[in-house]
Amino acid sequence: MAELAVAFGFSLFAGLSTGLGGLIVALKNTPSQRFLAGALGLSAGVMVFVSLVELLPEGVDGLSEAGRSRPDVWAAVAFFAGIALIAVIDRFVPEEINPHEGPDVRAAGRMRRVGVMTALAIAIHNFPEGFATFFVALQDPAFALPIAVAIAIHNIPEGIAVAVPMREATGSKWRAAWWATLSGLAEPLGAVVGYLLLRPFIGPEALGVVFAAIAGVMVFVSIDKLLPTAIETGRHHTAIYGFVAGMAVMAVSLLLLA
Repeated sequence: MAELAVAFGFSLFAGLSTGLGGLIVALKNTPSQRFLAGALGLSAGVMVFVSLVELLPEGVDGLSEAGRSRPDVWAAVAFFAGIALIAVIDRFVPEEINPHEGPDVRAAGRMRRVGVMTALAIAIHNFPEGFATFFVALQDPAFALPIAVAIAIHNIPEGIAVAVPMREATGSKWRAAWWATLSGLAEPLGAVVGYLLLRPFIGPEALGVVFAAIAGVMVFVSIDKLLPTAIETGRHHTAIYGFVAGMAVMAVSLLLLA
């Protein structure tokens, strides 16, 4: 039970960071474009590096331990299945309400009449991220910490994207902050639902597939959402430097944990 509580705590922490974005809007202290570019780039670097260097190999190892022939092939299949899953989710969110389809995370101020739909769109995107954070933390909490922090960082501008139109729609900055927080609760919900669905099947093979699929989800999130949003702030080099720094931080942390 303690392991489950810790893993759930990581997902809850990452999800509730959308509330920090809402709080920023409520306090009218909008982060600079340079900060957004660097923070989003850093998150993308952490998630890409850990996905390809740690999670995908973990998936291969799990499938190999389960006796699956050609575990590398099955891990690759699961990896691209994860990408396909999150891509389909992304496609089901109409462009006009998709908070990741604008040139600026703060451009959500133009979407006053679709504030609730924006919050729902964020929730849809956050669901598989909560699932990913939970399952990694369930296996190794120390390893999951940088992942949870990276997801939390990228959830802050998502909270801003929810809170700005909701502030315009409701006329209340604190109600807007609440909606931003509420949208992030899809992450711990994703953790619970994913665990309940997969609990009867948890074993080396299932975990191998899950880890490889999570790697795919995280890589897609990074290259489809984080890096483009970071670059579109107009601070291209800051975004790239943040991306490289994120990979370096993750590499050093993995070496220290080895």
